[in-house]
Amino acid sequence: MSDADTTIRQLREDIARFVDERDWRQFHDPKNLAMSVAIEAAELMEHFQWVRSEQLDDVLADDRRRGEIADEIADVTCYVLALINVLELDLATIFRDKLARSARKYPADEFRGRYHKPEE
Repeated sequence: MSDADTTIRQLREDIARFVDERDWRQFHDPKNLAMSVAIEAAELMEHFQWVRSEQLDDVLADDRRRGEIADEIADVTCYVLALINVLELDLATIFRDKLARSARKYPADEFRGRYHKPEE
């Protein structure tokens, strides 16, 4: 199933079932899950460490490396979804709330094409 026909709820249920089948809830407290997110994110970053911007196209064209990167993204996502389950949060709500706060903090007309406030 692709993104087009998979809901966040289905992904959350998938990871919950995976965890339950292995009796891993005992290990899945917020601290351990947050640490796991950070660890997997670091493993993702390793694929880009020491790669110059002009080399990125070559890295991403390599099917083996692209697969390894995809695996790390999946690992990060699994731990994020497991953390959301443990904290009983609603991803769509917290995502949209954060996006709205960011839109107010970084208005498009002031930040289009730049990452910092224009000089006054």
